Amino acid sequence: MKFALVNPSWSFDGSIYFGCRAPHLPLEFGYARALLEREGHDVRLIDAQLHHLSDETVAGTVAEFAPDRVVITTAPSYLFWRCAPPELRVPRRTLRAVRAALESRTSDGGPRTSDVVTIVVGPHASTTPGATLRKLGADAVVLGECEEILPRLALTREAWADVPSIAYVDSTGTLRVQGTPHASDMNALPALSWGDADVRAHAHHHHRFDREPSAPGAEMEVSRGCPYHCSFCAKDNFRSDYRRRSNEVILQELDGLIGQGVEYVYFIDEIFLPNRPLLEAFVGRPFSFGIQTRIDLWSHDLIELLGRGGCVSIEAGVESITVEGRNLLDKGSRLTTAQLAERLIYARGHVPFVQANLLASGSDDPADVAAWRKHLQQFGVWANEPVPMFPYPGSPDYSKRWGAPDDQAWERAMEHYLAAFNAFSDIQDAHPLPLAQLEDA
Repeated sequence: MKFALVNPSWSFDGSIYFGCRAPHLPLEFGYARALLEREGHDVRLIDAQLHHLSDETVAGTVAEFAPDRVVITTAPSYLFWRCAPPELRVPRRTLRAVRAALESRTSDGGPRTSDVVTIVVGPHASTTPGATLRKLGADAVVLGECEEILPRLALTREAWADVPSIAYVDSTGTLRVQGTPHASDMNALPALSWGDADVRAHAHHHHRFDREPSAPGAEMEVSRGCPYHCSFCAKDNFRSDYRRRSNEVILQELDGLIGQGVEYVYFIDEIFLPNRPLLEAFVGRPFSFGIQTRIDLWSHDLIELLGRGGCVSIEAGVESITVEGRNLLDKGSRLTTAQLAERLIYARGHVPFVQANLLASGSDDPADVAAWRKHLQQFGVWANEPVPMFPYPGSPDYSKRWGAPDDQAWERAMEHYLAAFNAFSDIQDAHPLPLAQLEDA
């Protein structure tokens, strides 16, 4: 069976999306391709964002491949499933182009459009499956992590009743939501490999600020999920349980990338936890890396090892400068604010760039925040201005406000966000648009 895995050409005009705009390797599709090919399927991964492909080019490529299954994601790589664009404008636009191209090839002997199954993966599919099916006109969505579920969707539609972690509209017009969001077995996922053309095209070094890139970058996972349950984090319906990959597989994948000329790797883990044997294995390897973590989990000696292993960028979630603010966000920090500052400053002595992430929790005095930021900056640690929190469907914050997400969850969250704040993240558009306006564009 033929599977076309499509990462659209993302655009974010008018969106509240505050993730990075640059292309990142679609790790979820990399794993899925490996598992599908292991079962004998023919797979084409079309990364429109990485290779700057128009919707028309994507559609033509898909139609020429003549797939049995078209899979599209609703977020630009796993890195941003946790803070995805709320709107489905881009995947809907891309699917429309694909369907039109498939229809035009039907008369040329290609598969009938009605025989091509469209499958959606991503945070929208996981959290609001009914709305996602309706908006995209898809045949099925995968709830949660998709790699191990996609091979099971090679079955006929009649056999989907036995497939867990999917949703679809059956022959009677009834929405069937089967099981709970899937969590992949990280020990069963192979070391990823990417084509040389993909690696060469990946010039971006995510969250790197110590120097300009001179060779390709890449993204990898050491682990997936997080053992903590901060209120702002959208992980309730995917990537929740903490699971670590084996060091052997990590190093196999890393050495493959280094062999292709990659000089920098960003580990996209929700939280990069201390792992002494892995860091010791990094020492001496010719690469640099960046991470997201909690600085309160790192002792001085492990921070030193982190630096010797090649870390050049730390993005540390602090969120609030008060105990009350961190408790409000269910942060559960082990250190006081003064101790957090000391640990960040110590890290800056071993890692070229250290950032303390702050959120607008509503409990911190702006003057105190400004003073704390100034103090850190004197030691070379960057702390951002507090970012307004978007109540992502699938986060504890959303559930506390409105209960379990329904088909209007993304619209409800967007309306609240636009009404609650008159200033936004510095990388968002100055005037984000309402969700309905974005999706109708």
